Amino acid sequence: MMTDESRVSLRRILQRLTASEAEIDAQELRRESAECGGVPAQQCSRGQVVSVAGRLRTVVYTPRTNLPTLEADLYDGSDVVTLVWLGRRHIAGIEPGRHLTARGRVAMRDDRKVIYNPYYELDSPK
Repeated sequence: MMTDESRVSLRRILQRLTASEAEIDAQELRRESAECGGVPAQQCSRGQVVSVAGRLRTVVYTPRTNLPTLEADLYDGSDVVTLVWLGRRHIAGIEPGRHLTARGRVAMRDDRKVIYNPYYELDSPK
């Protein structure tokens, strides 16, 4: 007879065996984000001050005529938040694949979550 605990562990094993690599990666990122005290990006709403933790997917410098911007997509396993630094061309350590925690007020731009000029803390490389 199986106990509830053994059923749960068997279910986890089966999920990990049948899950795709992307699903496993997303689960790991959600777990790491929760450990850092980050709010899941999926739960962030406009106007809310949040702390989000995850991995940078892309980093793009956008030269504009008036104000250059550095934009980075932060993925935490649930959703993406775009971090935008105004007037910056490059920030040391802000590169794809880097883990970081960012804090700031969430805005919406083209139905996407954005944090302008966030406070950030780079996590140590793993």
